[in-house]
Amino acid sequence: MRVAIVTETFLPQVNGVTHSVMRVLEHLAAHGHEALVIAPSAGGKAPKEYMGYQVIGLPSMALPGYQDFRVSTSPIWRFERIFDDFRPDVVHLAAPYVLGQRAAVVTNRFELPSVAIYQTEVPSYAAKYGIPQAEPLLWKWVRNTHQLATMTLAPSTYARKQLVDIGVQRVGLWGRGVDSVRFDPAKRDSALRRELAPNGEKLIGYVGRLAGEKQVEDLAVLQDLPNTRTVIIGDGPKRAELEQLLPRAIFLGQMTGEQLPRTLASMDIFVHPGELETFCQSIQEAQASGIPPIAPARGGPIDLIEPSRTGWLYPPGDLDAMRGYAIDLLGDDRKRQVFAESCRSAVVGRTWESMCAQLMTHYQEAIDVVHDARVA
Repeated sequence: MRVAIVTETFLPQVNGVTHSVMRVLEHLAAHGHEALVIAPSAGGKAPKEYMGYQVIGLPSMALPGYQDFRVSTSPIWRFERIFDDFRPDVVHLAAPYVLGQRAAVVTNRFELPSVAIYQTEVPSYAAKYGIPQAEPLLWKWVRNTHQLATMTLAPSTYARKQLVDIGVQRVGLWGRGVDSVRFDPAKRDSALRRELAPNGEKLIGYVGRLAGEKQVEDLAVLQDLPNTRTVIIGDGPKRAELEQLLPRAIFLGQMTGEQLPRTLASMDIFVHPGELETFCQSIQEAQASGIPPIAPARGGPIDLIEPSRTGWLYPPGDLDAMRGYAIDLLGDDRKRQVFAESCRSAVVGRTWESMCAQLMTHYQEAIDVVHDARVA
């Protein structure tokens, strides 16, 4: 199969979209498929290839204060030429918004099978970034973009309902895998815990971008819990502000390689307060690491957390409930251990290999739909 992947963000930016695209490319390479990546050039910092596949970097501009989201300046005819040269069997549109919308116009015009992966709730970001009046227009843009695709895959039941409710048709589900070898409770590090909690404090963890939509400031309600330390892994435009707001927290910055799973497995609980998560991969990684998560009952976490078994969900905005669940888990070592075992067993079989194999069947479905329409 020849797969063209058009992604709104790619290396060197590290985020959920990039992570998913990398895993898909690794699967395609392992199974002998051909692929091409079309991504923002990120000022010339994007790689020229990944897994042996060419990466075509297109000119783009970053939005002020949000470097991960880039606005493409490439005309539609550029995609026409690229697709004409590569002749893909299917086009994978990763979190299509600007770059992806232009590619979707071309796939629709050329009658190319396309699978759009919905991943980022961009319209709801508008309020977080001070332009709530833009939200209805952005949802209309989402609907029109995804309607151009042969099919759309949402990462969670909540996200799927969002898309159906705004009028997107042909919406299926495709979740995300988790590397339960890399993220493993066995990587819990006593020496690291002594470094982070020299007085034997319980560790409250967060992993993610330090940006407005993640609502990391909500962790302030946990700062006065006795015998605890909050450990924040990640970076972003709000880091300096959060360091002022959370003076007792430990900010470790962005982590990669073995450092991330080792640190995550060394936590006691994981709290992710963001309410705009269409999936929330870091929750799965915490669960694979045996760390019970706490998150708002909105978006992807609803599918990932089974309350009273694999974590806790609290009503969005109810920070007293968040605090109560943190106290519940931190104060009961036995309960926390039972939750940890349930977390691990819930996700250990949810591998990237199985999820990418599922994606390949969706590719074939899109190809069959377009073929049948042509024959008809």
